[in-house]
Amino acid sequence: MFETIIGLEVHTQLNTKTKIFCSCPTSFGEKPNTNVCPVCLGLPGALPVLNKKAVKKSISFGTAINATVNKRSIFNRKNYFYPDLPKAYQISQFEIPIVEKGEIYINLTDGTIKRIGVTRAHLEEDAGKNVHEANFSGIDLNRAGTPLLEIVSEPDLRSSEEAVLYLKKIHAILRYLNISDANMQEGSFRCDANVSIRPKGDTKLYTRVEIKNLNSFKFIQKAIDYEVERQSEAWTDGVYDKEVVQETRLFSIESGETRSMRNKEDSAEYRYFPDPDLLPVILSEEMLNEGKKIPELPDEKKARYIKDFGIKTYDAEVITSSVELAKYFEEMIQSGASAKNSVSWLSVELLGRLGGAGVENSPVKSQKLAELVKRIEDGTISGKAAKDILDFLMQNDENVDSVIEKLGLKQVSDDGAIIAIIDKILEANADKAAELRNGKDKLFGFFVGLVMKESKGAANPAKVNELLKTRL
Repeated sequence: MFETIIGLEVHTQLNTKTKIFCSCPTSFGEKPNTNVCPVCLGLPGALPVLNKKAVKKSISFGTAINATVNKRSIFNRKNYFYPDLPKAYQISQFEIPIVEKGEIYINLTDGTIKRIGVTRAHLEEDAGKNVHEANFSGIDLNRAGTPLLEIVSEPDLRSSEEAVLYLKKIHAILRYLNISDANMQEGSFRCDANVSIRPKGDTKLYTRVEIKNLNSFKFIQKAIDYEVERQSEAWTDGVYDKEVVQETRLFSIESGETRSMRNKEDSAEYRYFPDPDLLPVILSEEMLNEGKKIPELPDEKKARYIKDFGIKTYDAEVITSSVELAKYFEEMIQSGASAKNSVSWLSVELLGRLGGAGVENSPVKSQKLAELVKRIEDGTISGKAAKDILDFLMQNDENVDSVIEKLGLKQVSDDGAIIAIIDKILEANADKAAELRNGKDKLFGFFVGLVMKESKGAANPAKVNELLKTRL
């Protein structure tokens, strides 16, 4: 009945060592109001100086999304009054951003690829942080002046699922480029979602609502879904014009609902004007060329994995979804493990045991998991035994080969030992052996299972199959 229209504004802190207009450090978690100076406190007479590294990182992002990088951009003053904004204005880019007209491609669940336009990505300074305790509220200005890249999409997204796919792609690109840690828990990657609806087939854009400061993929999806349902019900009930107004709303994690925060300002209300203390940003050819030297990105890496390693498209998407996973996978290959088994043991077995933690936090490093895979491949251990060994390695920092010996999981490949077990099983089950010899082929698996059970799983399954056929 209704079509959802979503545009996203992503705010990501750039991982420079110092703030965008002063030399204060950008480290997270320091004692409140210690990483501050006259510039980021907005004291009279203090003059901003642009951080060159922040500019270079912006150029890299623009290159990654096939955008136009403007050789000339300007900074403006965006005027508004919040407790955590000491100058009562924010230095941002308005008329001419450093990056504009880019694109992001997302892989939909039906296998199709969708292009999402990126209107602009501009540099600005972050605000401080309001701190609310039980009996008081305070302001921490350590974050004030941290360089932000604001990435604004076109209203091309049509569902919360598409929005999350887009955000995950942006997140991955930032991490691959190493221009932001994009840590959502610490607030260095957060999002505002502009949401509206319209009857299917209609081309008009109706009232949009902005949901502010979302910093979890899960809650972003829930917030959008709730807002779409709220607007749809208001339209159906005939109270759309009354209930849905241009405003900023907040999402409550506890209730799963959005609630009104304030009326949404138009750009004119911010009274933008060029910052008189900052010259236009003029990019030299040298700086442009340096910023355009970017590493292999997720889509290119995925295509290479499929072509060079012959792995499935889905597996390649999983492995390239984060730069840490891709690095871990490539280190396994370099250590001699096969690509196919590396994918399985990394994406299924290891990630399953990590339970949501990143591979960078894994107690089992890439070289050790590769050694485990190689022991499966050379027949030293079975796949089942390898799972027990990996469980042990998650708790103990030991050598793979010593764990195999300690747990007694070395696979028996000696023909004589396996034949002895087979003969014993055949003798004990002579009637079924006769049935098998007379053509009841389904019993073959029954005998393989008995041999594996008798050997406590240590017998090499391939050898068991081969020798059992010979003895029969």
